[in-house]
Amino acid sequence: MSVLLLTHPDCLAHDMGEGHPECPDRLRAVLRALEAEEFADLLRDRPEEAAREHLIRVHPPDYVEAILGIRPAPGEMVALDADTVMNHASARAALLAAGAAVRAVDEVCGGQARRAFCATRPPGHHAERRRPMGFCLFSNAVVAARHAQAAHGLARVAICDFDVHHGNGSQDCAQDDPSILFCSSHQMPLYPGTGAAEERGAGNIFNAPLPPGADGAAFRAAWRDALLPALDAFAPELLVISAGFDAHARDPLAQLRVTEADFAWLTDRLCEVAERHARGRVVSLLEGGYDLPALASSAAAHVRSLMRA
Repeated sequence: MSVLLLTHPDCLAHDMGEGHPECPDRLRAVLRALEAEEFADLLRDRPEEAAREHLIRVHPPDYVEAILGIRPAPGEMVALDADTVMNHASARAALLAAGAAVRAVDEVCGGQARRAFCATRPPGHHAERRRPMGFCLFSNAVVAARHAQAAHGLARVAICDFDVHHGNGSQDCAQDDPSILFCSSHQMPLYPGTGAAEERGAGNIFNAPLPPGADGAAFRAAWRDALLPALDAFAPELLVISAGFDAHARDPLAQLRVTEADFAWLTDRLCEVAERHARGRVVSLLEGGYDLPALASSAAAHVRSLMRA
């Protein structure tokens, strides 16, 4: 069984304005990289929109309706905070991004694909239960985890986040639920200001903050020495990856010095954990990454590892 790539052209219509780092060209860069001949064996499909029931497992119904009710006219925008903006296409794009997470879980848990990568936007790991922020509207990774439990009967799901920014939204949505493990490496101090090692939730939160300037060796050590042992001890039945590539040395929004080889190394290690505990099942969701060439090459390295493992 191969790796499934889920994406949708309507995710390109979500636009937060000229000069915004979370732009449609990010997704275009990733998809161009995955058109190379070495990725010819990817299974490719389009997701459908997530249903309300998928979203309200994570977010209160009034929050979901409020976000989906924001439908500006073409050419107009609504700012939710200083960083997060919606245009006429944003609500549909957010539903497609969450829907891709749901579809990926169904395909991987149903045995139609071994692993899946969702190349969609907007990202999700900053969206808290009741608050959009950091370019994110819905907590896609937690939507995936809760769907795996509700629809496929899984008891333990792990979310592994290597975006350079702490996934405060994923943590907020999962921190009271010991059936979901959240592991994160990230730069600290940095937006959003959360992610200290002392933040443990219900014993299910494991944060490994890295100082500005930390390189690939420090990144690998954080996972090898702290996060991967916690992940193994949890023995997840599914791994959900929040695959942000803004820890790359060329990224303009942070100061870590991770490379494509480091992302590939970690993907290999996560797939090994999945082989030990989860029948190899991995669902990966695109999060950050704002230098377009670095994003493209890093995403390609990640998917290459998903296909190889």
